Amino acid sequence: MSTQRDTARAAARPHDTVSSVVQQWKAVHPGIDTGPMEIIGRINRCAALLQQAEDAPLRHAGLTRSEFDLLGTLRRTGRELTPGDLARETFASGAAVTKRLKQLEARGLVVRRGDTRDRRVSHLSLTDEGRSLVDEILPRQLAYESTVLAGLDGGRDTELSALLGELLSQLEGRLGGPRA
Repeated sequence: MSTQRDTARAAARPHDTVSSVVQQWKAVHPGIDTGPMEIIGRINRCAALLQQAEDAPLRHAGLTRSEFDLLGTLRRTGRELTPGDLARETFASGAAVTKRLKQLEARGLVVRRGDTRDRRVSHLSLTDEGRSLVDEILPRQLAYESTVLAGLDGGRDTELSALLGELLSQLEGRLGGPRA
């Protein structure tokens, strides 16, 4: 039964890097079910390749994906956030957020306001220039991402999104709740 399923899986998808890894493991351990590796391995490989690819619209604006995530978070929430809020929203470490915020402040895209009750707390918001930059880049970035996904046609992108949403929901439930 497992061999039939493995044969069906192999026939259903094109050859990729993970396929090679799976074949090597099957040569060493012929009876092992590599199904989980085939899914997680492909997710990890896709994530690595997407992170390596420089997003053209962001690069053109002199931003990294991580910097744009901070700016985008401030824009989409429409309110001031603390560095801690930004770290939670973007799944970044506090140190990484602090470093990125310093760069974005230096460029005049983000402004920091001290808390009147607690000097240790700061509140961040976009400047007019930061808001305009996000609004200008977002449509181009989404068009770029659509191009990256163009090979998934016939509703398969919607199916993939739904499946990844199910997986993410399960993982957030087990490993750390969803963002508020």
